[in-house]
Amino acid sequence: MKIGIIGAGSFGTALGSILADKGYDVTLWTRSEDQARSINEKHMNTKHMPDLVLPEKLKADTNLIHVVKDKDMIVSAPPSHALSGILKEIKDHIPSKVPIVSASKGIENESLRLVSEIFESELPGQFHSQLSYLSGPSFAKEMVRRVPTIVSIASKNEATAKRVQEIFSFTYFRTYWTPDVVGVEVGGALKNVIAIAAGVADGLGFGQNTRAALITRGLNEITRMGIKMGADPMTFLGPSGMGDLVLTCCGEGSRNRTVGFRLGKGEKLKDILASMNEVAEGVKTTLSAKNLSDKLGVEMAITQEVYRMLYEDKDPKEVVKALMSRDLKREGV
Repeated sequence: MKIGIIGAGSFGTALGSILADKGYDVTLWTRSEDQARSINEKHMNTKHMPDLVLPEKLKADTNLIHVVKDKDMIVSAPPSHALSGILKEIKDHIPSKVPIVSASKGIENESLRLVSEIFESELPGQFHSQLSYLSGPSFAKEMVRRVPTIVSIASKNEATAKRVQEIFSFTYFRTYWTPDVVGVEVGGALKNVIAIAAGVADGLGFGQNTRAALITRGLNEITRMGIKMGADPMTFLGPSGMGDLVLTCCGEGSRNRTVGFRLGKGEKLKDILASMNEVAEGVKTTLSAKNLSDKLGVEMAITQEVYRMLYEDKDPKEVVKALMSRDLKREGV
């Protein structure tokens, strides 16, 4: 089986590592000649995982069309803001009737489209039944280290979901399928916003109580938005909801939590982002989530305060004060 993966960042590399570990021939697309050479010759992604050795069946190529052409499955893992342009470039070269798996998380800034909506807008209708979306509590480096991990595979087509589930499932990587594409997408995107807030609390020196409060109320916000968009509320109790939220808010390997932590320590956002070699999706998603909550009339207090901190330079200490002094209300609201 030949698989093409769009994106040689941490997560694309990790998914490629699992599939190559299973014995599939996997090719990663990267824009960087140096990165491709390192993966092909040293079996290492020195930019993102310099301390880890990758399977020999995992290769890299800088030609995007070569990576998707004549493959048995396509996995898409670029930052969500780059997705639309990439799909425009490859749509005439994707083989028909092969599974297309998205692992990107986010909401497009201008259009407020979910990743699934971007795919369905940019690809011809003949591909729509082949689309699926992978999300869950999965740090890339741990996946490459073969740490037991679970994720959700969402698709509107049951046969596609089960096929992708079968291809990805391995001794240390377990997948659950669901028809709730919207729920999986909303959970995967918005947990990054809450993780920034959790990081801020940690950076300010607050304790486990505060982190638990943010996770609990954050899940409430995510669920409220998901229901408004047509998701099944039970999805947010699964891997792509609570599972991913807990990991991203608590794990030191979380890029979004790291952004928040450094903000809480007094650093400026532009300096933090300039020092990172990977994308913290939550920064752009915060803008989209705030605008989407305004558009749909969904109350999202944590998201609104993270937006003010990131885009209006509000002091993190004032953010905490604003959240703790909100009107008292019934639990679950």
